[in-house]
Amino acid sequence: MKLTRLLLPVLAAFALASPVTAAEKFKVGYLRVMDDAQAIAAYEGDFYKKHGLDVELVEFKSGTDLIKAIVGGQLDTGVLGFTNAASWSSKGADLKVVGGAQHGFHSIVVRDDSGIKDVAGLKGHTLASQKEGSTADTVLRGVVLKDAGLKPDDLSIMGVSPQVAVQSLVGKRVDAAFLFEPQARIAQLIAPVTQIYEIGEVWPFPCMVVITSGDTLKNRKDDVWKSLDAQREAIELLQNNPEEGAKLIADYFIAEPTLKTLKHGDMPREDIIRDAIKSQTFSPVLTDKELARMQEIADIMQEQGALKTRDGQPFDVGQIIDLEWQNTRKL
Repeated sequence: MKLTRLLLPVLAAFALASPVTAAEKFKVGYLRVMDDAQAIAAYEGDFYKKHGLDVELVEFKSGTDLIKAIVGGQLDTGVLGFTNAASWSSKGADLKVVGGAQHGFHSIVVRDDSGIKDVAGLKGHTLASQKEGSTADTVLRGVVLKDAGLKPDDLSIMGVSPQVAVQSLVGKRVDAAFLFEPQARIAQLIAPVTQIYEIGEVWPFPCMVVITSGDTLKNRKDDVWKSLDAQREAIELLQNNPEEGAKLIADYFIAEPTLKTLKHGDMPREDIIRDAIKSQTFSPVLTDKELARMQEIADIMQEQGALKTRDGQPFDVGQIIDLEWQNTRKL
């Protein structure tokens, strides 16, 4: 009995210590948009497990919120717009872009009763976009509107999630929306709206990238690379077999098995998401051309006052790029 009593504190201490010694979860942040489909497919298709990672997939409403979690150490990596890394890095945060994810395909859809025929016609109207400071919103203000001869003040821009943007179109609270897939496709199926613009056709850019903190890359580099390997495999599935990819991710975007549409009756959600996948270009690689476009967007951010360096000099995107994984994999 005495021996048992002596062992109890030791056993209790071991029990408390054992969770710490267990394999630590790898937390991946994502947004519920097609741009992040590879992160979702890697999770649902068990690609993370295949590469030896116990992943917890954590949803965020915006890239702005997601980057805060990476900076704060609550996440290991995230799939989001690179402007978030640039903005926080300029403030002193140690962040790294370690891989590609998806090229920018964002549509402007307008209500048929709005009378809007082109981007210039948005003047005086209300448009739903993503949160100010996001990659999508930066490109909207600095490229789309500028090319049409508009200033952001020429219209009313609402910063909301893509899901809320679609609801706002249906409820007639906005006249137009700047949307990712599959929300752009869903909006056109359930509301009287028409697409008038697609930025991927006129100004392609690397919208979503994989971002981590310098600390995570230093201390969990092998796990970061495993996550990139898993997402690369998921991208191959999405690109080569969108039908199978849709089966993995469709319920993330459409809750019910079918979607009630205005003109096509009840459509299986897998069909809608399959077509949305087909419309996208996913890539785990960042090319020299894409890196140059990222620098161009960073310059736009500085012009807008959304990015300020401590010394007042132009922000060098190269300081947040780490392509060791893609170079080692010879991609």
